[in-house]
Amino acid sequence: MLAITGGKIITMGEKGTIDNGTIIIENDKIKEIGKNLEIPAEAEIIEAENKIVFPGMIDAHTHLGIGEDAVGWEGKDYNETTDPVTPHLRAIDAINPRDEGLQEAYENGITTVLTGPGSANVIGGESAVIKTRGKTVDDMVVKNPAGIKAAFGENPKRVYNEQNKTPVTRMAIAALLRQTLMEAEDYLQEKKNKEKEDRPFQRDIKMESMIKVLHNEIPLKTHSHRADDIITSLRIAREFDIDITLEHCTEGHQIAEKIAEAGIPAVVGPTLTGKVKVELKERNFKTPGILANAGVKVALMSDHPVLSVAKLPVYAALAVKAGMDKNEALKAITINAAEILGVKDKVGSLETGKDADLIILDGDPLDVQSSMETVIIDGEVV
Repeated sequence: MLAITGGKIITMGEKGTIDNGTIIIENDKIKEIGKNLEIPAEAEIIEAENKIVFPGMIDAHTHLGIGEDAVGWEGKDYNETTDPVTPHLRAIDAINPRDEGLQEAYENGITTVLTGPGSANVIGGESAVIKTRGKTVDDMVVKNPAGIKAAFGENPKRVYNEQNKTPVTRMAIAALLRQTLMEAEDYLQEKKNKEKEDRPFQRDIKMESMIKVLHNEIPLKTHSHRADDIITSLRIAREFDIDITLEHCTEGHQIAEKIAEAGIPAVVGPTLTGKVKVELKERNFKTPGILANAGVKVALMSDHPVLSVAKLPVYAALAVKAGMDKNEALKAITINAAEILGVKDKVGSLETGKDADLIILDGDPLDVQSSMETVIIDGEVV
């Protein structure tokens, strides 16, 4: 049992900010949080006077563990560039818990991430939400699967143009996605008919993954930078009545009202990059603030290894500098990210019954000069 006492607790939850507060942790959960709590005699006390206590941060889009640091091509397992439609691939089968990037994440206060396939394929495979520390990936899982990656625009066009096979246009990308969703609908109907008639049915691993999307169990996580690709994502979501999230959303500021009207969340970034391709020419830290002001639920991403996961709070600070409300920026790396990833019951805020994932800093979470003093994941000081 742990007791964290005396700190300024920014809960990002219903209790707001608690000055000189206390958190009681039992096993891997938050048992109590508030002021003037009775501290159990058996509790190990962590004194946080003049410190900030904050939820463990969440990076809503990475390739950690599946695109490993410092090992070259051998650790790049996030794009199966032999088939443009691979919904059956599962990130959990490729995540290496010993990836140095995961250690970099938790040492800098990022305790939960979404990780998964890249954007080479029209449909790339299943993502997972994991804690950033553990001996095996099965021990680290918060939610699996957490979504299926789909990609519009430049990346699939480039990859398959080089192979002289479809898709090489935006029309073909959208058509392949529609075709796969239609095949999944037909597969699901046939499966229901065979089960009703108690007849044998031959399963298809690709379609078994896709019917999770049709059932709205998980969203399509749509890689879409340009405004026209974002609109195509929204159009297909309406056509098939499926849930999606907008990943990157680089030109989202141009159509913020349309995104808000659709009620679709956006995971924005990576923004501290060069404009290395046409799709990124509108890249700007103003985007998350404009989206949030329009009513879009926004999370931020590093897209690690594109940008370092360790600097997630820096990206939030730069969004504030560009006009984003500070509380919205804090939400974008905590509770908003948890809600978008479907894990808000476990992480994203400091509340009774949630996972004991938190950090203690000597200053503001968005101040680059603040030092990370303590990181706790599942009630353990890591």
